[in-house]
Amino acid sequence: MAEMMYRDALNRALFEEMRKDPLIFVMGENIGWRGGSYKVTEGLLNEFGPERVIDTPIAEASFTGAAVGAALVGTRPIVEILFIDFALLAMDQIINQAAKYEFMSGGQDCVPMVIRTQGGVGNGLAAQHSQSLEALFYHIPGLKVVMPSVPGLRRTVSCRNRTRHTNPRDEAF
Repeated sequence: MAEMMYRDALNRALFEEMRKDPLIFVMGENIGWRGGSYKVTEGLLNEFGPERVIDTPIAEASFTGAAVGAALVGTRPIVEILFIDFALLAMDQIINQAAKYEFMSGGQDCVPMVIRTQGGVGNGLAAQHSQSLEALFYHIPGLKVVMPSVPGLRRTVSCRNRTRHTNPRDEAF
């Protein structure tokens, strides 16, 4: 098996899934022209344009809420939150809207979206950029937290399978 960095596996999976499904789009801070801080979205803007690769302001609650709404009307958003620490700013949208929607709709609807982030950076990026908050999300009914341990699994689990599911229990964070 060829060696591959996590970011390259994610980038490849995003390209493959976005080519297959025009309903998939990505949104987050600096993901377009800059390719994201970790280059996971590098090249997507050139191929898919600004309608499907949306650079957002520093407003996690707003763009996560927009993704929930977009998922409810039939698209497949993938939200990139730069650091898991910043997901705390969007907790209402993640927990009270996306995760609970199946329950609130009596099982009639769901929120098919992916929230992609990273946590626990090993090189110490300060107090608000280095936490490992994954366990916090494990305890939220309606969310599925996925943390593959090797790039091949990350590529398969994080994008391919999650963008195809319509059951909110299959959301990946």
